[in-house]
Amino acid sequence: MLRDKEAVATLAVKDLGAARRFYEGVLGLKVKNAEGEEALTFNSGNTQLIVYRSQFAGTNQATAINFLVGDDIEKIVNGLADRGVAFEHYDLPGLTRKGDLHVAGDFKTAWFKDPDGNILCLMNM
Repeated sequence: MLRDKEAVATLAVKDLGAARRFYEGVLGLKVKNAEGEEALTFNSGNTQLIVYRSQFAGTNQATAINFLVGDDIEKIVNGLADRGVAFEHYDLPGLTRKGDLHVAGDFKTAWFKDPDGNILCLMNM
C-alpha cells in the first residue's frame, strides 16, 4: 500500500528560528516552505524534512534522522566540525571510534545533535 509513496522525516523543535539557523545555515538545507511560527519544510536530496514547534522537542533519546551521505562522510564531518558542530561519541558493540567517526569495516557513521537535542546521524550509505 505505501511502498511506492514518499516518507518525510519530522522533528520537534522549541525555537523555530534557532532550528532554521541550524538546518539552513549550518547543515545547508534549503527551506521549501515556511508555515509561519509553527513549521518549516526543508529539502534534503530527494526528500523533505519538516521541523515543527512543540513543547516535547528534544525528548527523544534515540536517533531521529539519518542522512545517507556516501563516500563524502569524512569531508562532511570535518566541514560540520569547522562550523561548530560537536559530535557525539558512543561505545557500541562492533564499532571502533576513529575521531568523530564510528567504523565497522567499510561502514562509517557519526552522530550529532541539533539545538534542541534531536540526535542526527550521518552514514556512508
